[in-house]
Amino acid sequence: MQIPKRKIINDPVHGFITIEHPLIFSIIAHPYYQRLRRIHQMALAQLVYPGAVHTRLHHSLGAYHLMCLAINELKSKGAVITPDEEVAAKAAILLHDIGHGPFSHALENILLPGISHEELSLQIMHVLNKELNGKLDLAIQLFTGKYHKLFLHQLISSQLDVDRMDYLTRDSFFTGVSEGIIGYDRLLKMFIGYNNQLMIEEKGIYSVEKFLVARRQMYWQVYLHKTVLAAEKMLVKIITRAREIKANSFSPYLNEFLHKEHSKETVYQLLFEFCQLDDYDIIGSIKIWATENDRVLSTLCKNLLKRDLLKCKLQTQRFDEELIQTKKKSVMQQLGLTFEEAGYFVFTGEAINTTYKLEDEHINILFKNESVKDISKVDNPLIHQTLSVPVKKFYICYLNV
Repeated sequence: MQIPKRKIINDPVHGFITIEHPLIFSIIAHPYYQRLRRIHQMALAQLVYPGAVHTRLHHSLGAYHLMCLAINELKSKGAVITPDEEVAAKAAILLHDIGHGPFSHALENILLPGISHEELSLQIMHVLNKELNGKLDLAIQLFTGKYHKLFLHQLISSQLDVDRMDYLTRDSFFTGVSEGIIGYDRLLKMFIGYNNQLMIEEKGIYSVEKFLVARRQMYWQVYLHKTVLAAEKMLVKIITRAREIKANSFSPYLNEFLHKEHSKETVYQLLFEFCQLDDYDIIGSIKIWATENDRVLSTLCKNLLKRDLLKCKLQTQRFDEELIQTKKKSVMQQLGLTFEEAGYFVFTGEAINTTYKLEDEHINILFKNESVKDISKVDNPLIHQTLSVPVKKFYICYLNV
């Protein structure tokens, strides 16, 4: 008897992850998937939290593992999930982030304006599906929410999906920020399928509330930390300046998207080139651009490489225009720049986060009497109207001269 192929991956967050289906092996072995090893999950957060060097590949494997647990839990409670549906859900979650470009969200809509990573993920899935002779048809239906079993899509993409469960747990682990610990195992045990929807059993209310509050805290303490924000905005300014002065990279793939205008249609024709891009194309280019004659680009690159970052302040009110102009003039004098060039070193923006979006798919609680309530409508809710309002903070980044 032939022994089925099976691999065990030792993950520092979840322990042992089992891979045992041929389709999953094919996905993981593909160069487009292996590229995720070279894209950091948290972009430049490592400049503040040195341990945050995990990658998109780590995260996708972790989300896959949680999907396996979630499906087993739903099946144990009577949900009808066929073997094909199970494999499709696992394949879809493995591929949910495959469309991320270098430095993930930090450069999203910068390298490719107007194109989200979700759109790119879907197009790459279509390419892989052709290579795999249609074996991803069902996975694509689940990913896009077009399959009749909606609860399977909600495991992939909703306000309480396995994607969020893994990244909060993983980012908390690698940053050392305990506020992100959510108790995902307890949450998964509370999953139940009801009326074709993914719901949470009544006794899981407090676990859901803790999950939502943890996500809010992680955003303001980690993802939108003022120093992380400053570093990632510097990265954006570097790409913007390189594009403006037509600075060439050593990477022909980066040059393709840096110096040529592309529509969605033309990008979709260049998916092979896009899938050659990773963080190393950007970092290697920054090291080269640090010697550029252009003072703006070289200063930004040198400062990012040696972690001499722009200062950043966050507040609830817009910054006074006079303050902005004063700081720009100071940079102009110190570096000998024009007023427009000084805008690369002094700029403002907005950071926004919402704890629970009432307009999105709701997190529904299933009570013992089979009534269903949104998490914001339960008795004495922690997640109420106030926490569904976006929190907006204004920031200013500036060179301290």
